[in-house]
Amino acid sequence: MELQEKLEPVIIFSAVIIGLIFSNVNVTADNAGNLITVFLCLMLYGLFLEIPLNELKNSFRNVKFSLTSIIINFIWTPLFGYFLGSIFFKSNIDLFIGFFMLILTPCTDWYLVFTKLAKGDLKLSLSILPMNLILQIVLLPIYLVIFFSASNSMDYTQLAYSIIIIIVIPFIASQITKFLLNDDSSKKVTELFSNGEIWFLAIAVFCIFASQGSLLFSNLNSIVTIFIPLIAFFAVNVIIDLLLSEKINFTYSEYASLTMTTLARNSPLALAIAINSFPGHELIAIALVIGPLIELPVLYIVSKFCLWVKDSGLFFVCMNNLF
Repeated sequence: MELQEKLEPVIIFSAVIIGLIFSNVNVTADNAGNLITVFLCLMLYGLFLEIPLNELKNSFRNVKFSLTSIIINFIWTPLFGYFLGSIFFKSNIDLFIGFFMLILTPCTDWYLVFTKLAKGDLKLSLSILPMNLILQIVLLPIYLVIFFSASNSMDYTQLAYSIIIIIVIPFIASQITKFLLNDDSSKKVTELFSNGEIWFLAIAVFCIFASQGSLLFSNLNSIVTIFIPLIAFFAVNVIIDLLLSEKINFTYSEYASLTMTTLARNSPLALAIAINSFPGHELIAIALVIGPLIELPVLYIVSKFCLWVKDSGLFFVCMNNLF
């Protein structure tokens, strides 16, 4: 595990703190918001460069794992996320939407770090990444329309525009880059942007908090309410992952991979879409950024729980009881 991967949570948290500090500087607060989309696009361009679309079929080589992951991530999770949101965020539709977008989008980067910590199957977890990325691109706008079109917060024109700016353009640019460059040059460009992804994200996060710091400070009580439903989401899914893995006879490494793939949230896509699709609703984006500050320590604890399950023999004991 590279040092930069280990430091990703620290980098993001530092970007939040520094952004909040600079939110008191008028020049920064007034201009930082204009840079958010730029750095998110650069980050997603690098992410799309890394995704080998010609290997998409690999996502389904382990059919049992792939289908289980997809069902949890894109059928169970939206329904459960909406249920939790309807309980905790009835009076704040912006936090509701932000929480829902956070829950709906599987992580496309740091879940691999925690998979490795839990001694899961890293290649298996990596193979499902292209499918998770494509499904969330397709399904996120659909679910937003299904669940929130009646809230009067949806601007369909702005949603379509943000998808074009944030997703379509970086994706097309990445494919053109791959087409024009030879394998060696393409690899160098991909490595360059891959190493810069966390920094692009950190700058975008800095800009969010620098431009919206005063809003965050005035809504601290509302932000804190994200903690309980998010912890409930993690706790319930940890149990579901364990029981399902035992029920369908997964190996331990498959179980650990499934747990991290279905727990880790906060795709950069959700943040990018939120910023551009809901102008004037900054709490949506802030909810998406606050989420990882809760999520990252939880994922570390869950990785240790997975190892405890393995070392204690609990996984295999439960499996034997089921069969």
